[in-house]
Amino acid sequence: MTRPFTVGLLALQGAFREHAEAFARLGADVVEVRKPAQLDDIDALVIPGGESTTMTKLMDAYGFPDAIAAAHARDLPIWGTCAGAILIAREVEGEGRSARLGLVDMTVARNAYGRQVASFEAPVNVTGMETPFRAIFIRAPRIESVGPEVQVLASYEGHPVMVQQGAVLATVFHPELAKDDRVHAAFLGLARKAHAAA
Repeated sequence: MTRPFTVGLLALQGAFREHAEAFARLGADVVEVRKPAQLDDIDALVIPGGESTTMTKLMDAYGFPDAIAAAHARDLPIWGTCAGAILIAREVEGEGRSARLGLVDMTVARNAYGRQVASFEAPVNVTGMETPFRAIFIRAPRIESVGPEVQVLASYEGHPVMVQQGAVLATVFHPELAKDDRVHAAFLGLARKAHAAA
């Protein structure tokens, strides 16, 4: 591509500012995505943490589910963090329904690591990283199971916390708060590789 690599941050609700700062440090252009039509002008999309129920309602109101599904069908790289991971999951445990987007063949349990007061940090070993990553869990969902096409990149206490399926990445922790840009760099690498193969 002749133009700079552009990452879109779904900016309806949630913690997208820290993501923008991390990608800027890595030299990517960043766009705050508030309308579905903007998906046509980005090279990758991040669905950030926030409150998944509120985010779902806003996505429905603005027509994002169909637009993101179409972007995924044309292989747009997508990364969901925390609430974003819930939204891209195939199934949400205990809610008796499939998740809104269903981009990753995984089942998640909302807030399984505890409420806000139970937030914690833990070092996790991530595939491709020489030293552990300081993972920050805030009202984090837990990945209970993954399908055969899902690659587990990091685990904590026996449960996946970072997974990949094709050009879609999910983390249940918040890499954007860690002052460590390695997960963002990994997503950029994944996204650039996906575009090169297209």
